[in-house]
Amino acid sequence: MFEFGDAEPQKVFLTSEQGMYNYSDLERFAGFFLDLIKKKSDSTKQPVAFHAGSSDMLVFGIAACWMLGIPIIPLSPKLSQKELEHIIGELNPSLIFCDTPNREQLTGESIVHMDEDFFLNAFTFNAKSLELPDYSKIKESAIFGYFTTSGTTGSPKIVPLKRRQVISAAKASAKNFQPEPNHFWLLCLPLNHIGGISIIYRSLIYGSAIYRMGKFNEEMVTEFLSENPRFQAASLVPTMLSRLLKNPLFKTHHEFKAILLGGGPVTQQLLKQSVERGIPIVSSYGMTETCAQIVTNPMTAPSGMYNPLQSVGKPFPPNELQIRDEKGKVLGKNQSGFIWLKGPQVFDGYYDKDTSKAVFDNNKWFKTNDFGHLNGFGQLFVESRREDLIITGGENVNPQEVEQAIKEIPSIKEAVVIGIPDQEWGQKVTAVIPLVNGTKPSIEQLRKELKPKLADFKIPKELIVVDQIPRTVLGKVKRTELAQSILSKGS
Repeated sequence: MFEFGDAEPQKVFLTSEQGMYNYSDLERFAGFFLDLIKKKSDSTKQPVAFHAGSSDMLVFGIAACWMLGIPIIPLSPKLSQKELEHIIGELNPSLIFCDTPNREQLTGESIVHMDEDFFLNAFTFNAKSLELPDYSKIKESAIFGYFTTSGTTGSPKIVPLKRRQVISAAKASAKNFQPEPNHFWLLCLPLNHIGGISIIYRSLIYGSAIYRMGKFNEEMVTEFLSENPRFQAASLVPTMLSRLLKNPLFKTHHEFKAILLGGGPVTQQLLKQSVERGIPIVSSYGMTETCAQIVTNPMTAPSGMYNPLQSVGKPFPPNELQIRDEKGKVLGKNQSGFIWLKGPQVFDGYYDKDTSKAVFDNNKWFKTNDFGHLNGFGQLFVESRREDLIITGGENVNPQEVEQAIKEIPSIKEAVVIGIPDQEWGQKVTAVIPLVNGTKPSIEQLRKELKPKLADFKIPKELIVVDQIPRTVLGKVKRTELAQSILSKGS
């Protein structure tokens, strides 16, 4: 059930607006990719990086690396030049595959340009003389990829993920739901995040198909999920679902299994709207360190919803979950504390060994730094994510990074960045600035100043001016109090 070989060569692997490809096309591409690696690189054991936007080529490249046992480094096109150079310098990929829009950011002999000719050469390659490895025999302890994740302090952390995590997650998810062969899992998430990439690996393991959408399109998604019986699953962030529900005609067809919802806070209103329309939503909890979802709700007939709505469910067995207090003591039901995880889906540690020491105990339990509680049925309720981290439209934002960029503006001496609950974005990046000398900056000017420094999703969508910032005796910003004060004023 869970071997790639179960997928027949002529079954559909990938479809997009650019075309339809089957599993034999993937095998041919993998042969071409292996031949290229051998010619341009010293070893197939070294990782290769992909610096590209969503494309059919990128999906093929990521899938080929899984088949060949080559670790990947997915690099976001949104990374700054400094972040990009730091990650490449740390991980030293043997080759870096760039698409045309991102080619100018990198130079050197290790750069491979993924253009139309690259794709054409792959599908005219004679793979008969090249023997592909039996990737079912690749050790599950082997690393399949290095991912970056935003923390609450400092630079993004590098997370090595292993093949065992992918396989464990795919098997667990399949017990809930999975598309049948020649049926689609809609992929419209970024291909540098584990949420988007995990769809590729699940499809390979299941022998099912992917429909790739480079940019989320409400009208197309509505048509696919409402009318096309070949679409059976989709992964969305709350912002996407919110946009779909604005259309009163949006629904899902009878053969559709579920929308897997993750990547940020989900409001009760959003879930209630889905229940009222009979749309099967499975909200989940996970992160890069757990290879995406590790806690989720089960599918239930007839609408695929669950009770209570606010819960994200239970951990996939045999993964375990505990709620602990600040001293590490395990808490009982309905007591709020830090979420700790352990099991085959949990990573073994960050690339930087010193960073790992602070988040693992002696029994290999991982402290997520997320806050929540368990009810009497063992269902998890997430109360806050990684303390100050903001999750907006499925993207992680480190508020300290944004605050530093704002403080570099000469006219602004102090700023606090928080996430305010928002129906569309999950959380809205909001800058809070104390009034100085009666001068009130405008959001338009602030955004203009920050545009050269920050990715668009990190730039505040709202600016709020206050008399003063609430702080503790030691001078630490009371972020929760500040956010509650803004919400109580109806901002």
